[in-house]
Amino acid sequence: MLRVFTILLLAVTVLPAHARVDAAQAARLGQDLMPLGGERAGNAAGTIPSWEGGLDTPPANYQPGMHHPDPYAADAELYRVNNANQAQYKALLTPGLQRLLADHPDYYLRVLPTRRSAASPQRIYDATRYNVSNATLISGGNGVEGVAAGIPFPMPQDGVEAIWNHIMRYRGDQLRMVTNQAAVLSGGGYTLLKQERDILFVYGREGMTPGELDNTLFFYKYQIVAPSKLAGSALVVQETLDQVLAIRKAWRFNRGERRVRRLPMLAYDAQQPDTNGMATADVVDAYNGAPDRYEWALKGKQEMLVPYNSYAVHQKGIPYEKILHKTSVNPELLRYELHRVWVVEATLRTGFSHPYGKRRFYLDEDSWQILAVDLYNQDGELIGLQEAHPISYYDVPSFASTLETIYDFKGKRYFVDGLDNNEPMYNFKVTLKRGDFTAASLRRGGI
Repeated sequence: MLRVFTILLLAVTVLPAHARVDAAQAARLGQDLMPLGGERAGNAAGTIPSWEGGLDTPPANYQPGMHHPDPYAADAELYRVNNANQAQYKALLTPGLQRLLADHPDYYLRVLPTRRSAASPQRIYDATRYNVSNATLISGGNGVEGVAAGIPFPMPQDGVEAIWNHIMRYRGDQLRMVTNQAAVLSGGGYTLLKQERDILFVYGREGMTPGELDNTLFFYKYQIVAPSKLAGSALVVQETLDQVLAIRKAWRFNRGERRVRRLPMLAYDAQQPDTNGMATADVVDAYNGAPDRYEWALKGKQEMLVPYNSYAVHQKGIPYEKILHKTSVNPELLRYELHRVWVVEATLRTGFSHPYGKRRFYLDEDSWQILAVDLYNQDGELIGLQEAHPISYYDVPSFASTLETIYDFKGKRYFVDGLDNNEPMYNFKVTLKRGDFTAASLRRGGI
């Protein structure tokens, strides 16, 4: 108990007070800044265009339930970056991408025109404008109060505010998806794990108020569909907003035991099952959970080549073996663009353990989606690269990843999550309720 009190006291005292943005600065939203805080104008070179509202309506050939047609399919490739020419583009590449190119001479980046497609509903823009003068960090930066929807800190003052923008960004009101994940080993072998996943978002829902949040971000559930030896096992998570005040609650139904167990900890460096040790609990969605184990530093904004508008790898019917090459995801199906990103560096605090002693995050200025993460061990050695390959789900609208990858440089292997090409497309209108996300619901499903 004394150690817990000491950690909480440390969390409260190490972070500086956070001044709210003044009215003159707040007025920039919707003017020279786009509604979520990114710079509306393009860059001086003309290689990044201005933001003109993003993709907020489906193209003419879209029908509900389709894998989203690529609105930029006619774009011509500008150039390719590989190990032979990467020195020419070094200033635009994350250290992790530089390492990936160096380790795999057959890997390359297809660089296409920059399309600022990120969009959200107008009510999210309105909420963000409200938040700029009302959002407040609590518990030493481990929670946020005074808001119920939108980006809490569209003009971040430091790294912890920026990471909360990612955690609390809009991804729809509810969602059902069927996806596959694979741990691709050094020899190229893998087994697909298929899951049906449900998410009921609390923060960001239309009509939500701060008082009704009850310290809850969302509810999450998955059930394993395949392989048959694991089918039926399931997990429920109740995701809290301030996880130092109240840790996330999680229950797992194990098909073999035919019983529901409360998990004592599903956070931080806890290993995710069936990932061959490549994925900790906090790498889901690039980063999730409480920020209290790291010191967060905002390093500024810069232009980088990052995954963006990844519609090619999202299309229906692509065999998974065409996506999962022996040493990497098939680069021919990936798209990189030049975008401005916020750079946030997280350094593990003294007294805590984690495989990642330092992480450098690259956050999209238009959506706050984390696009890439350089992963370092506690000796400062670069050991991995994490990427999120996003699209604009223009039927919502929402901007989020369709595929996530983690490359383990030392183990010469990688992990992929989000393979959905041969599954039903995401359902953003599914009917879900809080009662679907309880231990009792797991018991009912397991009988």
